[in-house]
Amino acid sequence: MSDKKDPRKTFGEALAEAGEKNSRVMAISADSSSGSQMTMFKNKFPERHLEFGIMEPGITGICAGLATTGKIPVFATIAPFVTGRNFDQMKVDLGYMKQNVKVVGRCAGLSYYHLGPTHQSLEDVALMRTIPGMTILNPGDPVEIKAATLAMIEHVGPVFMKIGSDPMPVLFDESKYKFQLGKGITMKEGSDITIIGTGTVLCRAAEAADILEKEGVSVRLINIHTIKPLDNELILKAAEETGKIVTVEEHYTNGGLGGAVAELLAQNCPTEMRMIGVNDQFGSNGPYDELIGLYGLLGPQIADTCRKFLAKGKCSCCGG
Repeated sequence: MSDKKDPRKTFGEALAEAGEKNSRVMAISADSSSGSQMTMFKNKFPERHLEFGIMEPGITGICAGLATTGKIPVFATIAPFVTGRNFDQMKVDLGYMKQNVKVVGRCAGLSYYHLGPTHQSLEDVALMRTIPGMTILNPGDPVEIKAATLAMIEHVGPVFMKIGSDPMPVLFDESKYKFQLGKGITMKEGSDITIIGTGTVLCRAAEAADILEKEGVSVRLINIHTIKPLDNELILKAAEETGKIVTVEEHYTNGGLGGAVAELLAQNCPTEMRMIGVNDQFGSNGPYDELIGLYGLLGPQIADTCRKFLAKGKCSCCGG
């Protein structure tokens, strides 16, 4: 892992780059263009930037209308407001009508740690997964945010992408990195256990894998940047070859990546698994690292969960 970068700024830079390549791209926000880092796009292409008040459902309808004219609206604002408050419009105006609109929920997960559960977005993936045809992206580092932003604009159809707000470590070499919608990435090969990470806590999963490898555990580390459509083939292969799956996400364990993986395995390859995330409770508030630590999402905590998982079921007399 190298230096850290602001995920919102990275998104803003990628959006401006997409705007240079494609004159149909528009940047739209709900009284939060600055917070969503759309200022660069606004300065370069003022005629393609729209700022509305806090009216997310109405803006989604406007975006759907713009899409019918051939525009590619990218609507970015605070994650819980663009998903929970806006669910019916996401379902009907974008999903049912199959409109080519890209929605970005920024400061997702526990990112608004100081404002508490009203501003935290821990159910966004669960909500968006229920919308037929909705693609869901959750990039895990700045390189991936840029690649995912460009890819979602090229993709035809509604997309929801979530990003955090705290600086993220760079995990990938941009010169070598290849992004493909719906295809996960095996970051480490291993045979004892598989850790599947996504989004803001992918770096924590990577840290846990490093800790365990130093202890002699063979860890397969998978990055799932596209939660829908899920990379079924990659996950089933890992389940068959390692026999144990651990999912790591800054989201409720209900309905998120863990739920999606569990559904896949239950129907195709029943496999023991653990889900690390927020359980059935509203998020708390406090300093970010302390807060994710409250839910077992720090690297050493993830490693400890994996240790206990590996030890479960072993013979007490011989360890076999």
